[in-house]
Amino acid sequence: MNHDRDRAAVLLYVSSGARASELLGVTPADVDWPAQIVYVVSKGTKLREPIPASPQALAVLAAYLDAMGMPAPHEPVFRTRRGPDKPLTYWAMRRVIQRANDRLGTNWSLHDLRHTAAERMANDPNLTLVEVRAILRHADLATTGRYLHARVEDLFDALQAHYHRPRVQPSIAPGYDPDDFMAVFGG
Repeated sequence: MNHDRDRAAVLLYVSSGARASELLGVTPADVDWPAQIVYVVSKGTKLREPIPASPQALAVLAAYLDAMGMPAPHEPVFRTRRGPDKPLTYWAMRRVIQRANDRLGTNWSLHDLRHTAAERMANDPNLTLVEVRAILRHADLATTGRYLHARVEDLFDALQAHYHRPRVQPSIAPGYDPDDFMAVFGG
Protein backbone atom coordinates (compact mmCIF):
# COMPACT_ATOMS: atom_id res chain seq x y z
CA MET A 1 0.00 0.00 0.00
CA ASN A 2 1.65 3.20 -1.10
CA HIS A 3 -1.07 5.66 -0.08
CA ASP A 4 -2.83 6.43 3.21
CA ARG A 5 -6.22 5.92 1.54
CA ASP A 6 -5.35 2.31 0.74
CA ARG A 7 -3.65 1.69 4.10
CA ALA A 8 -6.67 3.13 5.96
CA ALA A 9 -9.10 1.00 3.99
CA VAL A 10 -7.15 -2.23 4.56
CA LEU A 11 -6.68 -1.48 8.25
CA LEU A 12 -10.38 -0.77 8.64
CA TYR A 13 -11.34 -3.96 6.81
CA VAL A 14 -9.01 -6.12 8.92
CA SER A 15 -9.86 -4.48 12.25
CA SER A 16 -13.63 -4.20 11.83
CA GLY A 17 -14.66 -7.13 9.68
CA ALA A 18 -16.71 -4.80 7.48
CA ARG A 19 -17.90 -6.03 4.12
CA ALA A 20 -16.24 -4.37 1.12
CA SER A 21 -19.27 -2.42 -0.03
CA GLU A 22 -20.19 -1.34 3.51
CA LEU A 23 -16.88 0.38 4.18
CA LEU A 24 -16.77 2.11 0.80
CA GLY A 25 -20.03 3.90 1.68
CA VAL A 26 -18.72 5.46 4.92
CA THR A 27 -19.15 9.25 5.03
CA PRO A 28 -17.51 11.79 7.40
CA ALA A 29 -20.71 11.73 9.49
CA ASP A 30 -20.30 7.95 9.91
CA VAL A 31 -16.99 8.19 11.80
CA ASP A 32 -17.24 8.59 15.58
CA TRP A 33 -13.60 9.41 16.31
CA PRO A 34 -13.72 9.49 20.14
CA ALA A 35 -15.66 6.20 20.41
CA GLN A 36 -13.53 4.52 17.69
CA ILE A 37 -16.67 3.46 15.87
CA VAL A 38 -17.58 3.63 12.20
CA TYR A 39 -21.19 3.35 11.09
CA VAL A 40 -21.95 1.31 7.99
CA VAL A 41 -25.12 0.43 6.14
CA SER A 42 -25.32 -3.31 6.68
CA LYS A 43 -25.66 -5.53 3.63
CA GLY A 44 -28.37 -7.73 5.10
CA THR A 45 -30.59 -5.37 7.08
CA LYS A 46 -29.86 -2.12 5.21
CA LEU A 47 -29.68 -0.51 8.67
CA ARG A 48 -26.96 1.92 9.76
CA GLU A 49 -24.97 -0.09 12.30
CA PRO A 50 -21.81 0.58 14.36
CA ILE A 51 -18.62 -1.40 13.82
CA PRO A 52 -15.37 -1.13 15.79
CA ALA A 53 -12.31 0.49 14.28
CA SER A 54 -8.76 0.11 15.52
CA PRO A 55 -6.91 3.21 16.72
CA GLN A 56 -4.26 2.56 14.06
CA ALA A 57 -6.87 2.44 11.28
CA LEU A 58 -8.42 5.70 12.47
CA ALA A 59 -5.01 7.38 12.71
CA VAL A 60 -4.22 6.47 9.10
CA LEU A 61 -7.73 7.49 8.00
CA ALA A 62 -7.21 10.87 9.72
CA ALA A 63 -3.88 11.33 7.92
CA TYR A 64 -5.55 10.49 4.59
CA LEU A 65 -8.43 12.92 5.19
CA ASP A 66 -6.03 15.61 6.39
CA ALA A 67 -3.98 15.31 3.19
CA MET A 68 -6.89 15.16 0.73
CA GLY A 69 -9.44 17.29 2.57
CA MET A 70 -12.72 16.29 4.12
CA PRO A 71 -15.43 15.39 1.59
CA ALA A 72 -18.95 16.76 1.99
CA PRO A 73 -20.80 15.21 4.96
CA HIS A 74 -22.98 13.02 2.70
CA GLU A 75 -20.11 11.88 0.42
CA PRO A 76 -18.04 8.70 0.99
CA VAL A 77 -14.62 9.31 2.54
CA PHE A 78 -12.81 6.93 0.19
CA ARG A 79 -12.30 8.85 -3.06
CA THR A 80 -10.50 8.30 -6.35
CA ARG A 81 -6.96 9.65 -6.55
CA ARG A 82 -6.88 10.37 -10.27
CA GLY A 83 -9.33 12.07 -12.59
CA PRO A 84 -12.47 13.81 -11.33
CA ASP A 85 -13.19 13.56 -7.62
CA LYS A 86 -15.67 10.74 -7.07
CA PRO A 87 -16.30 7.91 -4.59
CA LEU A 88 -14.04 4.88 -4.77
CA THR A 89 -15.96 1.94 -6.23
CA TYR A 90 -15.79 -1.70 -5.23
CA TRP A 91 -13.95 -2.47 -8.48
CA ALA A 92 -11.37 0.25 -7.87
CA MET A 93 -10.72 -1.02 -4.33
CA ARG A 94 -10.50 -4.52 -5.70
CA ARG A 95 -7.84 -3.29 -8.12
CA VAL A 96 -5.88 -1.76 -5.19
CA ILE A 97 -5.79 -5.23 -3.58
CA GLN A 98 -4.79 -6.84 -6.90
CA ARG A 99 -1.83 -4.44 -7.23
CA ALA A 100 -0.75 -5.33 -3.69
CA ASN A 101 -1.10 -9.03 -4.57
CA ASP A 102 1.13 -8.56 -7.61
CA ARG A 103 3.85 -6.96 -5.47
CA LEU A 104 3.58 -9.50 -2.64
CA GLY A 105 2.95 -12.65 -4.66
CA THR A 106 -0.32 -13.28 -2.81
CA ASN A 107 -3.90 -13.74 -3.93
CA TRP A 108 -6.01 -11.96 -1.31
CA SER A 109 -9.48 -10.66 -2.04
CA LEU A 110 -11.43 -7.94 -0.27
CA HIS A 111 -13.53 -10.64 1.35
CA ASP A 112 -10.35 -12.32 2.65
CA LEU A 113 -9.80 -9.20 4.77
CA ARG A 114 -13.21 -9.77 6.41
CA HIS A 115 -12.32 -13.44 6.94
CA THR A 116 -9.02 -12.42 8.56
CA ALA A 117 -10.83 -10.11 10.97
CA ALA A 118 -13.42 -12.81 11.71
CA GLU A 119 -10.80 -15.48 12.43
CA ARG A 120 -8.79 -13.16 14.66
CA MET A 121 -11.87 -12.20 16.64
CA ALA A 122 -13.40 -15.69 16.84
CA ASN A 123 -10.15 -17.16 18.14
CA ASP A 124 -9.46 -14.40 20.66
CA PRO A 125 -10.04 -15.88 24.14
CA ASN A 126 -11.22 -12.47 25.38
CA LEU A 127 -14.15 -12.31 22.94
CA THR A 128 -17.17 -14.59 23.05
CA LEU A 129 -18.62 -16.03 19.88
CA VAL A 130 -21.82 -14.06 20.53
CA GLU A 131 -19.80 -10.82 20.66
CA VAL A 132 -18.01 -11.69 17.41
CA ARG A 133 -21.36 -12.49 15.76
CA ALA A 134 -22.63 -9.05 16.78
CA ILE A 135 -19.51 -7.28 15.47
CA LEU A 136 -19.65 -9.12 12.13
CA ARG A 137 -23.44 -8.70 12.00
CA HIS A 138 -24.08 -12.36 11.17
CA ALA A 139 -27.72 -13.40 11.36
CA ASP A 140 -26.81 -16.90 12.59
CA LEU A 141 -24.25 -17.90 15.22
CA ALA A 142 -23.36 -20.97 13.13
CA THR A 143 -21.99 -18.65 10.43
CA THR A 144 -19.65 -17.07 12.96
CA GLY A 145 -18.67 -20.51 14.29
CA ARG A 146 -17.08 -21.35 10.94
CA TYR A 147 -14.21 -19.05 11.86
CA LEU A 148 -13.18 -21.04 14.93
CA HIS A 149 -9.94 -22.89 14.28
CA ALA A 150 -7.60 -24.63 16.67
CA ARG A 151 -3.99 -23.64 16.06
CA VAL A 152 -1.31 -26.27 16.67
CA GLU A 153 0.58 -23.86 18.95
CA ASP A 154 -2.51 -23.32 21.10
CA LEU A 155 -3.21 -27.06 21.27
CA PHE A 156 0.36 -27.78 22.33
CA ASP A 157 0.23 -25.15 25.09
CA ALA A 158 -3.17 -26.36 26.33
CA LEU A 159 -2.01 -29.98 26.45
CA GLN A 160 1.21 -29.07 28.26
CA ALA A 161 -0.86 -27.23 30.89
CA HIS A 162 -3.19 -30.26 31.14
CA TYR A 163 -0.29 -32.70 31.66
CA HIS A 164 1.30 -30.54 34.36
CA ARG A 165 -1.83 -29.89 36.43
CA PRO A 166 -1.94 -31.90 39.66
CA ARG A 167 -4.48 -34.69 39.63
CA VAL A 168 -7.52 -34.21 41.82
CA GLN A 169 -7.57 -36.77 44.62
CA PRO A 170 -11.05 -38.22 45.15
CA SER A 171 -12.40 -37.79 48.65
CA ILE A 172 -15.55 -38.77 50.49
CA ALA A 173 -17.66 -35.96 51.91
CA PRO A 174 -17.80 -35.78 55.71
CA GLY A 175 -20.63 -37.79 57.22
CA TYR A 176 -20.45 -40.73 54.80
CA ASP A 177 -19.13 -44.10 55.88
CA PRO A 178 -16.21 -45.06 53.59
CA ASP A 179 -17.27 -48.72 53.65
CA ASP A 180 -20.82 -47.85 52.53
CA PHE A 181 -19.41 -45.59 49.83
CA MET A 182 -17.20 -48.42 48.51
CA ALA A 183 -20.13 -50.89 48.56
CA VAL A 184 -22.31 -48.58 46.49
CA PHE A 185 -19.75 -47.12 44.05
CA GLY A 186 -16.99 -49.72 44.06
CA GLY A 187 -13.40 -48.98 44.38
